Amino acid sequence: MSTVKATRPLGPPSRLRRRFKPVKLVSFITLLLTTFLMLLPLFFMVSTSLKSKREMLKFPPTFLPESWAWSNYTDIFETLQFGTLYKNSLIIAGFSVFGTLLSSALVAYGFARYRGRGNNFWFILLLSTMMLPYPAIMIPQFVLFSKMQWIDTFLPLIVPAFFGSAYNIFLLRQFFSTLPEELFDAGRMDGCGELRMWRTIALPLSAPALATVAIFAFIYSWNDLLTPVLYLSSSDKFTLPVGMASLTSSRFRIPPWHLLMVASVLAMVPIVTLFAIAQKQFVEGIVLTGIK
Repeated sequence: MSTVKATRPLGPPSRLRRRFKPVKLVSFITLLLTTFLMLLPLFFMVSTSLKSKREMLKFPPTFLPESWAWSNYTDIFETLQFGTLYKNSLIIAGFSVFGTLLSSALVAYGFARYRGRGNNFWFILLLSTMMLPYPAIMIPQFVLFSKMQWIDTFLPLIVPAFFGSAYNIFLLRQFFSTLPEELFDAGRMDGCGELRMWRTIALPLSAPALATVAIFAFIYSWNDLLTPVLYLSSSDKFTLPVGMASLTSSRFRIPPWHLLMVASVLAMVPIVTLFAIAQKQFVEGIVLTGIK
């Protein structure tokens, strides 16, 4: 006589019930709402960039454009010297990133690998410069560059980057300090000088930290409005933030907000592209250097 073994009914659903946690559901819903709120301004920026001027002034505002005004993306080139502004910003940001990486990496390597007298004192003195607000050095710096006849040139916007910044030096020093000393001992046994070890050992192993510094430096230079306003006076040398700010000036009876949104969307493209290319190194650099 055959016997039928009793089996546990509802096996998989019971496992699902055990895994279900209300806290996870609440966390997921909270994360979803937060993401929606974060993306809402971006959505309205893109939506407004595709509205006509009449629809832009409509109240209550429409969620989506009633008629998609793709011509706004060509009108911005006629209203502003948008190509020139874009080129100027790219030139300044490119040289600023190069100068920041070169100088900050070199100084940070020195602070990380050398243990001389007063090393900590000079490093703390360097970090203390972060407490100086920019307006405190703005006037002396302007007088200096004026005497050097650099006004209305790109030099005041580029050259300071070749002297490093305390924050980036601190960030790279933290990373260089984690590199094993055995690598540099092996380099010295092979006859490498310090500069060659910096170039062939430290820099190739520091791609995540360098990518993080490059992204920060690019964003800072790309979005900088105050410094170009101080030093540039010719319209053909203006940068993108200066050109965008001119759209809200008194020469427009009603500021063309739809064109300003177009310029904002196009200004995001280099930053999003750079982040997409260096995303892996950037996230890894954030983890390794402990940035919060």
